Amino acid sequence: MNLSILDWAGIVGYLVITLALGLYFRRQSSSSTEDYFISGRKVTWWLAGTSMVATTFAADTPLVVAGLVYTQGIAGNWLWWSLLPSGMMTVFFFARLWRRSGLITDAEFSEMRYSGRAAAFLRGFRALYFGLLMSCLILGWVTKAMTTIIVTTLGVSDTTALLICLVFLMPFTGLYVSLGGLWGVLWTDLFQFVLKMAIVITIAWYAVSEIGGMSVLLSRLDAMRAAVPGAGDPTAFFPDFSRGLTAEALWLLPALTFLMNLAVQWWAVWYPGAEPGGGSYIAQRIFSARDERNGVLSVLWFNIAHYAVRPWPWIIAALATIVLYPGLENPESGYMRLVTEHTPHAWRGVIIAGFMAAFMSTVATYINWGASYLVNDFYRRFVRRGRSEHHYVNASRVATLVLVLASVWVSAQLMSIGGAWQLVMEIGAGTGAVYLLRWYWWRVNAWSEISALIAALAVALALRWEWLWQTLSGGAQATPFTGSGPVMFAKTAITTAAVTTLVWLVVTLLTRPESDEVLVQFYRKVRPDVRGWRRVARQAPEIAPTRDLGRSAVDWILGCAMVYLVLFGAGKLLLQEPAMGAVLLLAGCAVAVTLYVRLSRRDWSEAAPDATEKSRSGEAA
Repeated sequence: MNLSILDWAGIVGYLVITLALGLYFRRQSSSSTEDYFISGRKVTWWLAGTSMVATTFAADTPLVVAGLVYTQGIAGNWLWWSLLPSGMMTVFFFARLWRRSGLITDAEFSEMRYSGRAAAFLRGFRALYFGLLMSCLILGWVTKAMTTIIVTTLGVSDTTALLICLVFLMPFTGLYVSLGGLWGVLWTDLFQFVLKMAIVITIAWYAVSEIGGMSVLLSRLDAMRAAVPGAGDPTAFFPDFSRGLTAEALWLLPALTFLMNLAVQWWAVWYPGAEPGGGSYIAQRIFSARDERNGVLSVLWFNIAHYAVRPWPWIIAALATIVLYPGLENPESGYMRLVTEHTPHAWRGVIIAGFMAAFMSTVATYINWGASYLVNDFYRRFVRRGRSEHHYVNASRVATLVLVLASVWVSAQLMSIGGAWQLVMEIGAGTGAVYLLRWYWWRVNAWSEISALIAALAVALALRWEWLWQTLSGGAQATPFTGSGPVMFAKTAITTAAVTTLVWLVVTLLTRPESDEVLVQFYRKVRPDVRGWRRVARQAPEIAPTRDLGRSAVDWILGCAMVYLVLFGAGKLLLQEPAMGAVLLLAGCAVAVTLYVRLSRRDWSEAAPDATEKSRSGEAA
């Protein structure tokens, strides 16, 4: 693709605006690590929530969605649609608790909830595990996606594209992150999200127009399906259960994979942005919120925008790639071919700027989040104590550079973006339950989390160790399971989740609980539902018992129903089923109104209520 002066002007204009935002917020982020990492806890819900959405809208996302739809149809998106229940649990069960904790990073939680050497080890281990390993793996696959985009749009080699990321894009991102801290990240995310949504809508529009409109697109998909014996329906939202659990075919999501996603993945698997119980940059944005209400609403807006607002431009464009580019060896490449071959030349500079925005918004968040772990929870806690805030802010900038260099190396090792998504899910399988229960069951201790993290990592790597399984099978097979990629992923994730959950439960029951002093202090500060903390609550009679599990469960169900109804309703309208689409959207709106009324009646006071006053009022906390 040859870029004109106008194209370069669009790219340079985007970079100038981004850098200007970083410079503008430099002073607000330089006073302390709290200002640098969580914006002094002054952020509104709409800004924090939009930043979460922008972070999950990475350069890799349209490419992976294109690959899923190209091979498994629209139903392939259940790989990530199934995570909505986890996100909604964070909204209604955990956001208020996170905000009450008063932390800077969720790794700090380890020494708030637990005590002793085990808690200190857990905090340091989590800082390196998530701040370095997971951050670099995620940054690596995002960088790999960006190199693919650069190769396709500029016509350079893979090595040159990687150098562009290493020498220019990532250092530039690190620059405005190090200057503006989280304030700079939040406002650039807002700008970048608007730009990215405009770009993906434009790409989908021109892709469908090239085919002749939605009616022609759908009819050609039907014709292609009829021409392939046994093929599934690429426009179906759900798998075909009549074919059995492990049936495999073009445009067909195996039912086993769907059931694993919806029944196990959302509560058992750690995945950034949809962690059971919240965590990572989601917790960071909650910490930055002005108060509990803004914290809850920020995550609610994130889940609505993430699952109901953004997906359809990607999906429609992916359906167009099926028609325009049949037989692709690398389905993820189809999306970028739409950009280079079917969008007007006048748009291409802006489109490249949009992909740069997608790349930078994710890189910015993970650099800032990873650096917060490495500095606040490892360097400051274990290496250099008692230094000035200025010293730790400078250390954060050094940590930013370390993450940039490490993630580029990881990117060079990755073979597939979608495969990296699945690897992260497999490594985190089984850890989710302990992240949920640590808030609601006093018996969970530091060894519960340590054993879960180690077991999940060990089992996931063991199941991928080809030499081991070739030795055990006498060279007959390199993996313990058989089937296509989605079936193998389902079997691996279920096995890892089952073993990990069993391990951490056994370890919990065989080790001592945390001391009463630590548990009472945690209970007083966070005020979780009393039903899992009765033994501890008796030692803090001045705190009115919270009993909100039932109400939160109803809100959770309503929240999930609202988003799924809007998601599927919008899809039906776009796929030219207006009657069904209208019914689903109206139902979604009715659920949204019900949820709004329920949230409006909540008590958003943050001070710990006095037990005597609470009992007189008879209100549930």
